[in-house]
Amino acid sequence: MKLNWSWHDFDALPAAALYDILRLRQDVFILEQRSRYADIDGRDPAAWHLCGRTGEGELMAYTRVFPATAPGSASALGRFVVAPAARGKGLARVMMARCLNWLAARTPNAPIHISAQRHLERFYAGYGFTAQGPPYDEAGVLHVDMTRVNRTAALEK
Repeated sequence: MKLNWSWHDFDALPAAALYDILRLRQDVFILEQRSRYADIDGRDPAAWHLCGRTGEGELMAYTRVFPATAPGSASALGRFVVAPAARGKGLARVMMARCLNWLAARTPNAPIHISAQRHLERFYAGYGFTAQGPPYDEAGVLHVDMTRVNRTAALEK
């Protein structure tokens, strides 16, 4: 599946795009995964938002990225999601490569943190993330903190 990818600063994010993002996150994290948590957590304004849309404009993949803001600080990825209709097509790999390349260009020496759903630990490990501590429950879903040293970019596939 070919998507049109775009990066958005929160302040430049059109209202319709924000609606699509919040709807996709709700559909997957709250409804599909039956996880009760505050998805709107106040952190979106500090993030950059990567959106993957079909030619018709339907949002199929999304993540938010927090670049390191000071020397010695870390970058972070969060709300990494692919729509159910688009799964199994390699979009998560494309999205991860785009995130890692984007961060490598902006914060090449900053580590990258992610709170990964436990069942996706192997996926993230394939990109150089390593578990930092034991798994823990977050809103009814098992997670594990993972970190990657961001010294090289991932090649897009």
